[in-house]
Amino acid sequence: MHRAPQMTLPRGSKYLQCTWEKAYQDHRKKVRDAQPLVDTHALLCLRHLPLNIKKLKLEEERLFVIDRDNYLLLEKVSCIMRTRGQTDNRNDYTHRSLNRGNREQELHREQRKNKIILGRITNSEPLYQARKWQEDWARTEKFQDTLMKYHGRQQTCKGKSRN
Repeated sequence: MHRAPQMTLPRGSKYLQCTWEKAYQDHRKKVRDAQPLVDTHALLCLRHLPLNIKKLKLEEERLFVIDRDNYLLLEKVSCIMRTRGQTDNRNDYTHRSLNRGNREQELHREQRKNKIILGRITNSEPLYQARKWQEDWARTEKFQDTLMKYHGRQQTCKGKSRN
């Protein structure tokens, strides 16, 4: 036979007993309805932290380059398929310079200057007088011979005797 739970507190009066029981029932109700104080929910996911925007941008650029290269390769392969795979090995390309006219004008100007300088050189009188040099050298040798006669022997410029 089940009896109602007996209170551990002594019953001095019915009023006190009733207040204690009411307080105990309120306490049990609060314990039963209590929510956990520790937050066990998952953390809030901040969207900007797990995304590395620079890394995504670099990956996007890399994929763009790969797509462009693939497109160019596809164009080359389709061109080979259309032309039956023949190679273009002719080297008859002409060199086209945007500066050709200016270079030719500069060349003609330099050629005219060179012709003028050549004319001046050919028309000028030489400054060297070889005949005068020969006469001067003959006099110098004659002078050396006369000097050597007084020394008793003749020597050349190199120190060897003429005798």
